[in-house]
Parts: sequence; C-alpha cells; structure tokens
Amino acid sequence: MSANTDRVRDPRQRAERATRILDSAAELLAKHGYRRVTIDDVAARAGIGKGTVYLHWKTREQLFGAVFDREVLSAIEELRRALRQDPRVALLHRFARTYFLAIAQRPLLRGFLLGDPDLLGKLAASRDGRDERHGGTSHGYLELLAARGLLRDDMTVGELAYAYQATFEGFLQALQAEPDVSDGVLEERAELLARTVRRAFENEPEPPEEAPADLAAAVIALFTDLIDADRAAAGIPGD
Repeated sequence: MSANTDRVRDPRQRAERATRILDSAAELLAKHGYRRVTIDDVAARAGIGKGTVYLHWKTREQLFGAVFDREVLSAIEELRRALRQDPRVALLHRFARTYFLAIAQRPLLRGFLLGDPDLLGKLAASRDGRDERHGGTSHGYLELLAARGLLRDDMTVGELAYAYQATFEGFLQALQAEPDVSDGVLEERAELLARTVRRAFENEPEPPEEAPADLAAAVIALFTDLIDADRAAAGIPGD
C-alpha cells in the first residue's frame, strides 16, 4: 500500500483535509458568492488537487451544502453552549433570542439564507433527510416545553410549531432590508423577537424565570443528537 493511499485512508488526516476544504470554500463563498466559486477555485485555495476535493464531496452542490450545514451547526452549537451556561435559555422566548443572534451574527449564514432565493433549493437535494431531522428536533423541543406547562394550552404543538417558525423566519427575512445592520440593532431585534414570542406562545401569567431543572439537559440532548446526525450526513468533521 502506498504512502498516498495511507494518507487518504487515515481518519485524522482525512478529517483535517475536509476541514481545510470547507474553510477554503467558506472563505471564497463569503468573498465572491455562490455563483462565481468553482471546485477548481476551492482546490487551489486549499492547496490540493481537484480530484481530492471529490474524494470528500462528489458535486459542487454537495460541497457548498456542507459549508451551509457547517454554518447552521455552528449556530446550533452556540445555542447548546448557551443552554449549558444558563438553563433559562431553554424557555422559548430566550431560546428564540439566542438562536436569532447566533444566525444573524454570521455573515456567511445570513448570505445563504437571505441572499439568493434559489440557492437553498439548489443545495437542498444534496442534504437528504436534513429538513426532516431539523423539523423533528424542533417539534420535540416544543413537546418538552408543552409537557412542562410552559406553552399556551389553547393550541396544539403542531399549531404552535407552525406559528413559531413563521414568526422566527419572518424576523430573519426582515434583515434583508438592512444588510449592514449593526450588532446593537441586532440585539434590539432579538429582544423584540423574545418579547413577541413570550406574549404569543407562552403561558399567561408569564413563565417562571427559572426553567425546570431537567429541561435544559433534555434540550441539550436533543440538539446533540441533531448535530451528530448532520455532521455524519454532510461529511463534516467533529471538533
């Protein structure tokens, strides 16, 4: 067996190379946009051959889909860290605020979500099962809240999920009108989202400031499973 074959098959070196490819693709996408970046560009930036890129991702769409997935997972991992630091983030209004900022403060992720209405559709075909996993995780999170009496009880979990998602995505879409918004304004938007979610979807009177002791741990477990599944499906190395 050749030394080159050994390097291809070595899990650590393969993971390091995949990370280098994703870093290079992300840098080029942030600078030039989706339509102008090719696999040749990514390979040159990463200092490898074009064929080596195809050892990891078979098409341009799969590679750029993995870049998008990694950006989303970075936002989810930030949310998970916040939950570990403060269990109150598990309450829906605090969760919405934290996740909104985790997305809005990532320029590349905002570009993917808001910059090109056709882009996500083109990338979706390369991410089998991702939308189902994310939808199932979101529904599971709301079920955890409902079971603890932390959501209004005059709507089903399905109705709450639809209305909450529409609200959250509406706040994100509104950022299209202000692409150069400052961090201070993003904080204001996030706080407005939190107040909106609290009044629209949580119980009256307001939910307790302290989340149930086991809630944050259960939510962290849900999102850890999601992160692990998405990383495996997209070929994204772990930390």
